[in-house]
Amino acid sequence: MAKKRERRAAVRTDQRPESSQKVGADKSSGSRTKSSRIPINTTTVLFLIIFPAISMIIYRILYAPKTNTSSDLPYVYHRGLVDADINYRQVLDEHMKTSENSSQRNFKNPVLAYITPWNSQGYDMAKKFSNKFTHLSPVWYELKSERTKLVLEGRHNADRGWITEISRTGNSQILPRVVLEANPVDLLKKKKQRNKAVNLIIAECKEMEYDGIVLESWSRWAAYGVLHDPDMRNTALQFIRQLGQAMHSLSLEQNRSQSLQLVYVIGPPRSEKLEEYDFGPEDLRSLSDDVDGFSLMTYDFSGPQNPGPNAPLKWIRSTFQLLLGANNGDHHKLAKKIFIGINFYGNDFVASGGLGGGPIIGREYLSLLEKHKPQLHWERNSAEHFFLYIDDQNIKHVVFYPSLMSIAARLQEALFWKAGISIWEIGQGLEYFFDIL
Repeated sequence: MAKKRERRAAVRTDQRPESSQKVGADKSSGSRTKSSRIPINTTTVLFLIIFPAISMIIYRILYAPKTNTSSDLPYVYHRGLVDADINYRQVLDEHMKTSENSSQRNFKNPVLAYITPWNSQGYDMAKKFSNKFTHLSPVWYELKSERTKLVLEGRHNADRGWITEISRTGNSQILPRVVLEANPVDLLKKKKQRNKAVNLIIAECKEMEYDGIVLESWSRWAAYGVLHDPDMRNTALQFIRQLGQAMHSLSLEQNRSQSLQLVYVIGPPRSEKLEEYDFGPEDLRSLSDDVDGFSLMTYDFSGPQNPGPNAPLKWIRSTFQLLLGANNGDHHKLAKKIFIGINFYGNDFVASGGLGGGPIIGREYLSLLEKHKPQLHWERNSAEHFFLYIDDQNIKHVVFYPSLMSIAARLQEALFWKAGISIWEIGQGLEYFFDIL
């Protein structure tokens, strides 16, 4: 689950509630042709005037507070920062300010947050806002092949002190990510290898007192071509089911009423039509009884070759629809198991003078705002903010980075489906992003 992913294409979407349409898009990525020119007309003026009111409506839809006093609002809403019409100075002045009650959960559905050992800020944010998350997934482990043996590497990354602190201050489950780097042909063809992989994972969970794991393997299996073979694909699905069943058979030492949990990472389809290597509706149903959740990587829609939004809202929606399937009677049951991916990083792309650019994190974004003092634009088609700047070599750039408004729109989408969210990754965002969670 690296910071960069391949581009995914948008597909058709269904009708949405009125409030979602106002935040969402008419076309998935129109910014690539229009984002550098913002026409000033009556529609634009009216949009900018009424959007503050719309943002408050979004909040009411999202969180439906029990009372109507302004004290119910998180700091960012109270300050009017969840808005399409924002400026760089607001971001620089406000990004460190959050509500006094940092433990209050505003988004009531499950929240899975990834933390990486190469970005220590994620550990700090997990401690400060521990009650905002239901699942924390530190990126610690890899299951590898060493000649004829399997080894689980990553124990050196595990921070027991941090785990203890999280347990003391919040109720988040700790599910480290495990990437299957082992040769998939050997792993899937040999029963002893599959059993060994399951035993290694479970032994680590028991010894370290984890609540489970987040497993990532599908993209690697696709890259190796094993998913093109129907028999190998079935074996791959059976291995995941085997692991889930083995984990569910064990109760947690710290909570006997709960078993070890398995969350499985899945990528969005690469086109409007599912390819044979894509994870699709049948795979989702096949694993649903033995997997506790699915972390859907709905980000990295654009890249240096096609600069644009990080994850257009309509693309997220259509990906979700494609994954659930057209005539799926258990829509709601499956949707509740999905964590819709939200990126806390952005992208700084070269918009003229050749290809280039790539991911940026919060401190880099703030540095660009400080240096260039740009005008921030709301791109309606993707429901994302962006800005343009010219660098010291006179090359034009376009920067897409999350905003409170873009995050609020995606939380609304998740609530519509009764789904959770997964965040890659919390050390890359701005502190006030956590205020609306």
